[in-house]
Amino acid sequence: MNLEHLTREDTAVLTSAQLLEIQTFITEHLKDVLEDLRRIVQCETPSQDKALLDAGLTEIRALTIERLGEPSHEARTEGGEYGDALELLWPGAPAAADDAAAAVTSEAPVTSVCHYDTVWPAGTLSVWPMSIDGDRLTGPGVLDMKFGIVQTIWAVLALRSAGITHAPVRLLLTGDEEIGSVAGRPVIEAATKDSRVTLVPEPSAGGQPKDRRKGMVFADITVHGVEAHAGLEPENGASAVHALAVLVPEIVALAAPERGTTVNVGTLQGGTGRNVVAGRAECLVDVRVTETAEQDRVADALRALTLPEPYRSDERLRLELQVDANRPPMNPTPASEAAMARLAQLAAGLGRELSPRMVGGASDANFISALGLPVLDGLGAVGEGPHAWHEHLLISGVAPQTALLAGMLAE
Repeated sequence: MNLEHLTREDTAVLTSAQLLEIQTFITEHLKDVLEDLRRIVQCETPSQDKALLDAGLTEIRALTIERLGEPSHEARTEGGEYGDALELLWPGAPAAADDAAAAVTSEAPVTSVCHYDTVWPAGTLSVWPMSIDGDRLTGPGVLDMKFGIVQTIWAVLALRSAGITHAPVRLLLTGDEEIGSVAGRPVIEAATKDSRVTLVPEPSAGGQPKDRRKGMVFADITVHGVEAHAGLEPENGASAVHALAVLVPEIVALAAPERGTTVNVGTLQGGTGRNVVAGRAECLVDVRVTETAEQDRVADALRALTLPEPYRSDERLRLELQVDANRPPMNPTPASEAAMARLAQLAAGLGRELSPRMVGGASDANFISALGLPVLDGLGAVGEGPHAWHEHLLISGVAPQTALLAGMLAE
Protein backbone atom coordinates (compact mmCIF):
# COMPACT_ATOMS: atom_id res chain seq x y z
CA MET A 1 0.00 0.00 0.00
CA ASN A 2 1.24 3.47 -0.89
CA LEU A 3 1.30 5.57 2.28
CA GLU A 4 3.19 8.45 0.69
CA HIS A 5 0.41 10.96 1.19
CA LEU A 6 0.42 10.19 4.93
CA THR A 7 4.14 9.95 5.56
CA ARG A 8 6.10 12.20 3.24
CA GLU A 9 7.81 15.07 5.03
CA ASP A 10 6.48 17.79 2.74
CA THR A 11 2.84 16.86 3.34
CA ALA A 12 1.15 19.96 4.69
CA VAL A 13 -0.17 19.84 8.22
CA LEU A 14 -2.28 22.73 9.41
CA THR A 15 -0.50 25.29 11.54
CA SER A 16 -1.55 26.02 15.09
CA ALA A 17 -3.03 29.31 13.88
CA GLN A 18 -5.16 27.53 11.29
CA LEU A 19 -6.34 24.90 13.73
CA LEU A 20 -7.25 27.55 16.28
CA GLU A 21 -9.10 29.47 13.57
CA ILE A 22 -11.18 26.37 12.88
CA GLN A 23 -11.80 25.82 16.58
CA THR A 24 -12.86 29.45 16.97
CA PHE A 25 -15.21 29.15 14.00
CA ILE A 26 -16.95 26.18 15.62
CA THR A 27 -17.16 27.97 18.96
CA GLU A 28 -18.72 31.01 17.30
CA HIS A 29 -21.27 28.79 15.56
CA LEU A 30 -21.85 26.47 18.51
CA LYS A 31 -25.55 27.31 18.72
CA ASP A 32 -26.03 26.26 15.08
CA VAL A 33 -23.98 23.09 15.57
CA LEU A 34 -26.11 22.01 18.51
CA GLU A 35 -29.32 22.91 16.71
CA ASP A 36 -28.25 20.67 13.81
CA LEU A 37 -27.64 17.91 16.32
CA ARG A 38 -31.08 18.44 17.83
CA ARG A 39 -32.63 18.21 14.38
CA ILE A 40 -31.31 14.72 13.70
CA VAL A 41 -31.70 13.48 17.28
CA GLN A 42 -35.39 14.32 17.02
CA CYS A 43 -35.58 11.76 14.21
CA GLU A 44 -35.61 8.50 16.13
CA THR A 45 -33.66 5.81 14.30
CA PRO A 46 -33.79 2.49 16.17
CA SER A 47 -31.75 -0.15 14.36
CA GLN A 48 -34.68 -2.50 13.75
CA ASP A 49 -37.35 0.00 12.64
CA LYS A 50 -36.99 0.32 8.87
CA ALA A 51 -39.61 3.05 8.49
CA LEU A 52 -37.99 5.29 11.09
CA LEU A 53 -34.53 4.59 9.67
CA ASP A 54 -35.68 5.67 6.21
CA ALA A 55 -37.25 8.84 7.57
CA GLY A 56 -34.17 9.64 9.62
CA LEU A 57 -31.80 9.16 6.69
CA THR A 58 -33.96 11.44 4.55
CA GLU A 59 -33.72 14.17 7.17
CA ILE A 60 -29.96 13.71 7.64
CA ARG A 61 -29.45 13.93 3.88
CA ALA A 62 -31.52 17.12 3.72
CA LEU A 63 -29.53 18.73 6.54
CA THR A 64 -26.20 17.74 5.02
CA ILE A 65 -27.03 19.15 1.60
CA GLU A 66 -28.45 22.35 3.11
CA ARG A 67 -25.10 22.91 4.82
CA LEU A 68 -22.63 21.62 2.23
CA GLY A 69 -24.49 21.96 -1.06
CA GLU A 70 -25.29 19.32 -3.64
CA PRO A 71 -22.69 16.51 -3.70
CA SER A 72 -20.81 15.70 -6.88
CA HIS A 73 -21.69 12.04 -6.35
CA GLU A 74 -24.48 10.34 -4.45
CA ALA A 75 -25.34 6.67 -4.08
CA ARG A 76 -27.91 4.98 -1.87
CA THR A 77 -27.66 1.26 -1.23
CA GLU A 78 -30.81 -0.56 -0.17
CA GLY A 79 -30.40 -2.39 3.12
CA GLY A 80 -33.40 -4.68 2.79
CA GLU A 81 -34.73 -5.18 6.31
CA TYR A 82 -31.81 -3.11 7.61
CA GLY A 83 -31.13 0.60 7.28
CA ASP A 84 -29.96 1.84 3.88
CA ALA A 85 -26.45 3.18 3.31
CA LEU A 86 -25.94 6.61 1.75
CA GLU A 87 -22.70 7.82 0.16
CA LEU A 88 -22.22 11.55 -0.47
CA LEU A 89 -19.06 12.99 -2.07
CA TRP A 90 -17.88 16.58 -2.41
CA PRO A 91 -14.79 17.65 -4.38
CA GLY A 92 -11.68 19.00 -2.77
CA ALA A 93 -11.62 22.73 -2.12
CA PRO A 94 -10.84 25.37 -2.98
CA ALA A 95 -11.20 24.37 -6.64
CA ALA A 96 -12.44 26.19 -9.68
CA ALA A 97 -15.88 25.10 -10.81
CA ASP A 98 -14.55 23.69 -14.09
CA ASP A 99 -12.00 21.64 -12.16
CA ALA A 100 -14.50 20.11 -9.76
CA ALA A 101 -15.06 16.92 -11.74
CA ALA A 102 -11.33 16.41 -12.17
CA ALA A 103 -10.79 16.92 -8.45
CA VAL A 104 -13.23 14.14 -7.66
CA THR A 105 -11.80 11.64 -10.12
CA SER A 106 -8.10 12.34 -9.71
CA GLU A 107 -7.78 12.71 -5.95
CA ALA A 108 -8.33 10.07 -3.29
CA PRO A 109 -11.00 11.22 -0.85
CA VAL A 110 -11.01 11.23 2.90
CA THR A 111 -14.00 9.20 4.07
CA SER A 112 -15.99 9.79 7.23
CA VAL A 113 -18.01 6.72 8.21
CA CYS A 114 -20.97 7.40 10.50
CA HIS A 115 -23.86 5.20 11.54
CA TYR A 116 -27.21 6.87 12.04
CA ASP A 117 -28.97 3.98 13.77
CA THR A 118 -29.17 3.91 17.57
CA VAL A 119 -29.99 1.35 20.24
CA TRP A 120 -32.89 3.45 21.51
CA PRO A 121 -36.44 2.21 20.72
CA ALA A 122 -39.17 4.35 19.23
CA GLY A 123 -40.81 6.56 21.84
CA THR A 124 -37.64 7.19 23.86
CA LEU A 125 -37.75 10.90 23.00
CA SER A 126 -41.14 11.25 24.67
CA VAL A 127 -39.52 10.52 28.04
CA TRP A 128 -35.98 11.69 27.30
CA PRO A 129 -35.75 14.62 24.90
CA MET A 130 -32.39 16.15 24.08
CA SER A 131 -31.52 18.70 26.74
CA ILE A 132 -28.62 20.77 28.02
CA ASP A 133 -27.53 21.13 31.63
CA GLY A 134 -24.40 23.24 31.91
CA ASP A 135 -21.69 21.49 29.88
CA ARG A 136 -23.68 18.28 29.52
CA LEU A 137 -25.86 17.63 26.50
CA THR A 138 -27.98 14.52 26.89
CA GLY A 139 -30.33 12.58 24.66
CA PRO A 140 -30.71 9.24 22.90
CA GLY A 141 -27.89 8.76 20.41
CA VAL A 142 -26.21 12.15 20.91
CA LEU A 143 -22.90 10.49 21.76
CA ASP A 144 -23.22 7.26 19.79
CA MET A 145 -23.03 8.61 17.22
CA LYS A 146 -25.23 11.35 15.81
CA PHE A 147 -22.78 14.02 16.85
CA GLY A 148 -20.23 12.41 14.51
CA ILE A 149 -22.47 13.23 11.54
CA VAL A 150 -22.85 16.88 12.55
CA GLN A 151 -19.15 17.04 13.42
CA THR A 152 -18.21 15.97 9.88
CA ILE A 153 -20.50 18.56 8.31
CA TRP A 154 -19.12 21.40 10.40
CA ALA A 155 -15.50 20.33 9.94
CA VAL A 156 -15.97 20.85 6.19
CA LEU A 157 -17.76 24.17 6.75
CA ALA A 158 -14.90 25.37 8.97
CA LEU A 159 -12.29 24.54 6.33
CA ARG A 160 -14.31 26.33 3.67
CA SER A 161 -14.74 29.37 5.88
CA ALA A 162 -10.98 29.55 6.50
CA GLY A 163 -10.19 28.99 2.80
CA ILE A 164 -8.09 25.94 3.65
CA THR A 165 -7.46 23.40 0.92
CA HIS A 166 -8.89 19.99 1.72
CA ALA A 167 -9.20 16.62 0.06
CA PRO A 168 -12.43 15.42 -1.52
CA VAL A 169 -14.75 14.44 1.31
CA ARG A 170 -16.94 11.36 1.31
CA LEU A 171 -19.59 11.01 4.00
CA LEU A 172 -20.80 7.43 4.31
CA LEU A 173 -23.91 6.90 6.41
CA THR A 174 -24.95 3.39 7.47
CA GLY A 175 -28.03 2.21 9.31
CA ASP A 176 -27.24 -1.08 11.04
CA GLU A 177 -23.96 -0.67 12.94
CA GLU A 178 -25.55 -1.35 16.30
CA ILE A 179 -26.78 -4.78 15.18
CA GLY A 180 -23.69 -6.02 13.36
CA SER A 181 -23.50 -4.04 10.07
CA VAL A 182 -24.94 -6.92 8.07
CA ALA A 183 -25.98 -4.60 5.23
CA GLY A 184 -23.43 -1.89 5.95
CA ARG A 185 -20.23 -3.94 5.94
CA PRO A 186 -19.91 -4.60 2.17
CA VAL A 187 -20.70 -0.96 1.42
CA ILE A 188 -18.09 0.25 3.90
CA GLU A 189 -15.42 -2.10 2.61
CA ALA A 190 -16.06 -1.13 -1.02
CA ALA A 191 -16.27 2.61 -0.36
CA THR A 192 -13.12 2.93 1.73
CA LYS A 193 -10.71 1.04 -0.54
CA ASP A 194 -9.84 4.22 -2.48
CA SER A 195 -9.66 6.51 0.57
CA ARG A 196 -6.42 8.15 1.60
CA VAL A 197 -7.68 7.69 5.14
CA THR A 198 -11.01 6.80 6.74
CA LEU A 199 -12.21 8.69 9.79
CA VAL A 200 -14.73 7.16 12.18
CA PRO A 201 -16.09 9.82 14.56
CA GLU A 202 -17.41 7.33 17.08
CA PRO A 203 -17.28 8.61 20.68
CA SER A 204 -13.74 9.33 21.84
CA ALA A 205 -12.16 7.82 24.93
CA GLY A 206 -12.11 10.97 27.03
CA GLY A 207 -10.94 12.99 24.05
CA GLN A 208 -8.47 10.32 22.91
CA PRO A 209 -8.71 8.23 19.73
CA LYS A 210 -9.09 4.46 19.81
CA ASP A 211 -6.37 2.45 18.10
CA ARG A 212 -7.37 -1.02 19.33
CA ARG A 213 -10.80 -2.57 19.48
CA LYS A 214 -11.77 -6.11 20.30
CA GLY A 215 -13.30 -8.36 17.67
CA MET A 216 -16.60 -10.09 18.31
CA VAL A 217 -18.27 -13.44 17.97
CA PHE A 218 -22.03 -13.73 18.41
CA ALA A 219 -23.74 -17.06 19.07
CA ASP A 220 -27.45 -17.83 19.31
CA ILE A 221 -27.79 -21.26 20.92
CA THR A 222 -31.16 -23.02 21.05
CA VAL A 223 -32.17 -26.39 22.45
CA HIS A 224 -35.42 -27.95 21.27
CA GLY A 225 -37.06 -30.48 23.54
CA VAL A 226 -40.46 -31.96 24.29
CA GLU A 227 -43.03 -30.47 26.66
CA ALA A 228 -44.88 -32.52 29.27
CA HIS A 229 -46.69 -32.04 32.56
CA ALA A 230 -44.00 -31.85 35.26
CA GLY A 231 -46.17 -33.63 37.83
CA LEU A 232 -48.33 -36.08 35.92
CA GLU A 233 -45.93 -37.40 33.26
CA PRO A 234 -42.45 -35.88 33.49
CA GLU A 235 -40.97 -38.97 31.86
CA ASN A 236 -42.76 -38.03 28.62
CA GLY A 237 -40.87 -34.75 28.41
CA ALA A 238 -37.33 -33.82 27.44
CA SER A 239 -36.25 -30.62 29.11
CA ALA A 240 -34.49 -28.10 26.87
CA VAL A 241 -33.80 -25.92 29.92
CA HIS A 242 -31.98 -28.70 31.77
CA ALA A 243 -29.85 -29.51 28.73
CA LEU A 244 -28.90 -25.91 28.05
CA ALA A 245 -28.13 -25.25 31.70
CA VAL A 246 -25.50 -28.01 31.61
CA LEU A 247 -24.09 -26.68 28.33
CA VAL A 248 -23.61 -23.08 29.55
CA PRO A 249 -20.52 -23.79 31.70
CA GLU A 250 -18.87 -25.39 28.67
CA ILE A 251 -19.54 -22.21 26.69
CA VAL A 252 -18.19 -19.96 29.43
CA ALA A 253 -15.05 -22.11 29.69
CA LEU A 254 -14.03 -20.96 26.21
CA ALA A 255 -12.90 -17.67 27.73
CA ALA A 256 -9.16 -16.98 27.94
CA PRO A 257 -8.72 -13.75 29.93
CA GLU A 258 -4.93 -14.04 29.74
CA ARG A 259 -5.28 -13.64 25.95
CA GLY A 260 -7.94 -10.94 26.17
CA THR A 261 -10.79 -13.31 25.31
CA THR A 262 -14.01 -12.89 27.27
CA VAL A 263 -17.26 -14.84 27.02
CA ASN A 264 -20.61 -13.59 28.27
CA VAL A 265 -23.92 -15.44 28.21
CA GLY A 266 -26.07 -12.35 28.11
CA THR A 267 -29.54 -13.88 28.14
CA LEU A 268 -30.85 -17.35 29.00
CA GLN A 269 -34.53 -18.12 28.74
CA GLY A 270 -36.82 -21.03 28.12
CA GLY A 271 -39.87 -22.97 29.15
CA THR A 272 -43.46 -21.83 29.56
CA GLY A 273 -44.25 -22.49 33.18
CA ARG A 274 -43.10 -23.88 36.52
CA ASN A 275 -45.03 -27.09 36.06
CA VAL A 276 -44.11 -27.71 32.42
CA VAL A 277 -41.08 -29.66 31.18
CA ALA A 278 -39.47 -27.06 28.91
CA GLY A 279 -39.80 -27.68 25.20
CA ARG A 280 -37.42 -24.88 24.21
CA ALA A 281 -34.53 -22.90 25.71
CA GLU A 282 -32.10 -20.43 24.21
CA CYS A 283 -29.18 -18.24 25.17
CA LEU A 284 -27.36 -15.38 23.48
CA VAL A 285 -23.58 -15.36 23.73
CA ASP A 286 -21.19 -12.43 23.27
CA VAL A 287 -17.45 -13.10 22.83
CA ARG A 288 -14.74 -10.42 22.64
CA VAL A 289 -11.22 -11.13 21.36
CA THR A 290 -8.03 -9.18 20.74
CA GLU A 291 -6.51 -11.50 18.14
CA THR A 292 -7.84 -13.10 14.96
CA ALA A 293 -6.54 -16.52 16.02
CA GLU A 294 -8.67 -16.34 19.16
CA GLN A 295 -11.71 -15.33 17.16
CA ASP A 296 -11.23 -18.40 14.94
CA ARG A 297 -10.66 -20.68 17.94
CA VAL A 298 -13.79 -19.64 19.78
CA ALA A 299 -16.00 -19.53 16.69
CA ASP A 300 -14.89 -23.03 15.69
CA ALA A 301 -15.47 -24.33 19.22
CA LEU A 302 -18.97 -22.83 19.34
CA ARG A 303 -19.86 -24.35 15.98
CA ALA A 304 -18.64 -27.75 17.24
CA LEU A 305 -20.76 -27.74 20.41
CA THR A 306 -22.84 -30.82 21.15
CA LEU A 307 -25.17 -31.56 24.02
CA PRO A 308 -23.44 -33.23 26.99
CA GLU A 309 -24.51 -36.65 28.16
CA PRO A 310 -27.05 -37.87 29.05
CA TYR A 311 -28.90 -35.31 26.92
CA ARG A 312 -26.91 -36.09 23.78
CA SER A 313 -28.33 -39.63 23.75
CA ASP A 314 -31.92 -38.41 24.00
CA GLU A 315 -33.19 -38.22 20.42
CA ARG A 316 -35.99 -35.91 21.51
CA LEU A 317 -33.49 -33.12 22.15
CA ARG A 318 -31.95 -31.12 19.32
CA LEU A 319 -29.26 -28.42 19.45
CA GLU A 320 -29.41 -25.49 17.02
CA LEU A 321 -26.39 -23.18 16.60
CA GLN A 322 -26.02 -19.83 14.86
CA VAL A 323 -22.46 -18.48 15.13
CA ASP A 324 -21.32 -15.21 13.58
CA ALA A 325 -17.70 -14.01 13.77
CA ASN A 326 -19.14 -10.54 13.41
CA ARG A 327 -16.21 -8.14 13.53
CA PRO A 328 -12.49 -8.87 13.32
CA PRO A 329 -10.30 -7.32 16.03
CA MET A 330 -8.77 -3.94 15.25
CA ASN A 331 -5.07 -3.60 16.00
CA PRO A 332 -2.55 -1.03 14.72
CA THR A 333 -1.38 -1.55 11.14
CA PRO A 334 1.37 0.37 9.28
CA ALA A 335 -1.30 2.30 7.40
CA SER A 336 -3.19 3.33 10.54
CA GLU A 337 0.00 4.08 12.48
CA ALA A 338 1.00 6.54 9.73
CA ALA A 339 -2.41 8.20 9.98
CA MET A 340 -2.15 8.31 13.77
CA ALA A 341 1.23 10.02 13.53
CA ARG A 342 -0.35 12.72 11.39
CA LEU A 343 -3.19 13.07 13.88
CA ALA A 344 -0.66 13.48 16.69
CA GLN A 345 0.96 16.37 14.79
CA LEU A 346 -2.40 18.07 14.50
CA ALA A 347 -3.20 17.50 18.18
CA ALA A 348 0.15 19.07 19.11
CA GLY A 349 -0.87 22.13 17.12
CA LEU A 350 -3.87 22.43 19.43
CA GLY A 351 -1.71 21.97 22.50
CA ARG A 352 -2.90 18.41 23.04
CA GLU A 353 -1.02 15.16 23.50
CA LEU A 354 -2.48 12.00 22.04
CA SER A 355 -2.61 8.77 24.00
CA PRO A 356 -4.63 6.27 21.91
CA ARG A 357 -6.72 3.80 23.85
CA MET A 358 -7.83 0.19 23.56
CA VAL A 359 -11.52 -0.51 24.15
CA GLY A 360 -13.59 -3.65 24.33
CA GLY A 361 -16.36 -2.37 22.09
CA ALA A 362 -16.22 -2.78 18.31
CA SER A 363 -17.13 -0.43 15.49
CA ASP A 364 -17.15 -0.28 11.70
CA ALA A 365 -13.47 0.70 11.91
CA ASN A 366 -12.75 -2.99 12.63
CA PHE A 367 -13.74 -3.91 9.09
CA ILE A 368 -11.55 -1.23 7.52
CA SER A 369 -8.53 -2.07 9.66
CA ALA A 370 -8.83 -5.76 8.77
CA LEU A 371 -8.31 -4.80 5.11
CA GLY A 372 -5.02 -3.10 6.03
CA LEU A 373 -6.44 0.32 5.13
CA PRO A 374 -5.62 3.50 7.09
CA VAL A 375 -8.36 4.26 9.60
CA LEU A 376 -8.68 6.48 12.65
CA ASP A 377 -11.41 5.72 15.16
CA GLY A 378 -12.81 7.46 18.22
CA LEU A 379 -12.55 10.98 16.78
CA GLY A 380 -16.01 11.98 17.92
CA ALA A 381 -17.57 13.52 20.98
CA VAL A 382 -16.17 13.63 24.49
CA GLY A 383 -18.71 12.13 26.86
CA GLU A 384 -19.95 9.04 28.63
CA GLY A 385 -22.77 6.52 28.69
CA PRO A 386 -23.26 5.15 25.17
CA HIS A 387 -26.27 2.79 25.20
CA ALA A 388 -27.15 3.98 28.71
CA TRP A 389 -29.68 6.39 30.19
CA HIS A 390 -26.87 8.73 31.23
CA GLU A 391 -25.59 9.05 27.65
CA HIS A 392 -24.21 12.55 27.19
CA LEU A 393 -21.54 14.61 25.51
CA LEU A 394 -19.58 17.56 26.84
CA ILE A 395 -20.24 20.75 24.91
CA SER A 396 -16.74 21.96 25.78
CA GLY A 397 -15.36 19.16 23.64
CA VAL A 398 -17.31 20.00 20.49
CA ALA A 399 -14.96 22.62 19.04
CA PRO A 400 -11.64 20.88 19.87
CA GLN A 401 -12.79 17.53 18.48
CA THR A 402 -14.20 19.11 15.33
CA ALA A 403 -10.96 21.02 14.74
CA LEU A 404 -8.98 17.78 15.00
CA LEU A 405 -11.29 16.06 12.50
CA ALA A 406 -11.03 19.03 10.15
CA GLY A 407 -7.26 18.80 10.29
CA MET A 408 -7.39 15.26 8.92
CA LEU A 409 -9.61 16.43 6.04
CA ALA A 410 -7.10 19.13 5.10
CA GLU A 411 -4.24 18.45 2.73
